[in-house]
Amino acid sequence: MTDPDPHQAAATPPYASRTPVHEQELGGFGTVRVLPLDPGEDADAIHRWVSEERAAFWGMTGLTRDQVAEVYAHMDTLDSHHAFLVVKDGVPVALLQTYDPEADRVSECYEPEPGDIGVHLLLAPAGPEGARPGWTAALASALMAYVLIGLDRKRIVVDPDVGNEKAIARFLKQGFTAGPAVVLPEVNLPDVYLPEKKAQLAFLRREVAFPA
Repeated sequence: MTDPDPHQAAATPPYASRTPVHEQELGGFGTVRVLPLDPGEDADAIHRWVSEERAAFWGMTGLTRDQVAEVYAHMDTLDSHHAFLVVKDGVPVALLQTYDPEADRVSECYEPEPGDIGVHLLLAPAGPEGARPGWTAALASALMAYVLIGLDRKRIVVDPDVGNEKAIARFLKQGFTAGPAVVLPEVNLPDVYLPEKKAQLAFLRREVAFPA
């Protein structure tokens, strides 16, 4: 048996060995792959993102890398909540979380409909190139295709922090309809703590995102 060629190994695209739940080629943008989050392997990137002040509404700014890994290891045991690493052309660009609203605190603030799915999305910080016009909309189109069509759901619900005007404006631009501003209650369990959060609910129906 010969040793593997180091040059061939180096040429292997990052994350290529991991099986995506969704893969989509977007002309002029690149290839988007949605990978089930690996709490150990992906913890370094996720910890960097959630530690930034802009991600304070995720409630993890004070956690260590290992604590972040523990949070997602616990989530991996749940049937109602799921986490994914979103990769564009081999580079991690976002953290996507989906959940059953009826199994989440958001259900205390609105009446879930059959076919609803909750979504949390944290984008990686922009690289050296700075602002990326149209970048978020292109990425979101692939993620909405996975959530609404791939998972066969009828409506997405999001709950950004009420003070996160940039995120709210982005959702509305993508076709979401604003719902009520609510207060999500504190969650204090042995495996997870979520502080009280003032949120702006918004909804996107499948027929709006993908009209026939």
